[in-house]
Amino acid sequence: MLNATALDTLFLQARTHNGWLDKAVTDAQLQQIYALMQWGPTSANCSPARIVFVKTAAAKEKLLPCMGPGNQEKTGTAPVTAIIGMDMAFYEKLPALFPHADAKSWFVGNQSLIDATAFRNSSLQGGYFIMAARAIGLDCGPMSGFDAEKINQAFFAGTRVKVNFVCNLGYGDAGKLFPRSPRLSFAEACQIA
Repeated sequence: MLNATALDTLFLQARTHNGWLDKAVTDAQLQQIYALMQWGPTSANCSPARIVFVKTAAAKEKLLPCMGPGNQEKTGTAPVTAIIGMDMAFYEKLPALFPHADAKSWFVGNQSLIDATAFRNSSLQGGYFIMAARAIGLDCGPMSGFDAEKINQAFFAGTRVKVNFVCNLGYGDAGKLFPRSPRLSFAEACQIA
């Protein structure tokens, strides 16, 4: 059982940040995030997430025109923006990642299964990414609100990777937070069958 401090860090006090302190995120921290998130479960260990960490000024210049108007400033000021992509050819790695069965054959020629599996599991991995970043002391600002085709052209051209979502990373400026929004109650969102 995690203690109250850990639960606060991961869930209860964690917030989606829109403003950032002028404090760098190191490459070692980005590697640490991946070292943690890679262990989260995916179906048949398919692990379709592919991440581009946008850190340099040149990379930010490529990314900002891809973002919606409301997301450009917060993305431009974030120390790092992670583009969480999904490898649409993830099944090519299944012989190594899931050697217990011929899992690759489940996907070859089945585009609807490829699409659903890549999206579902890269989204799961994106959730693990957020938890890993919070666990090492960083704040996150996950977003939709971008032109997917522009991001795919700018960062994934010539590959089988497509963007799923974007997440700013850094040390959040608590002074720029909105009041916390409400959540649905258990009764509103859940059933016990």
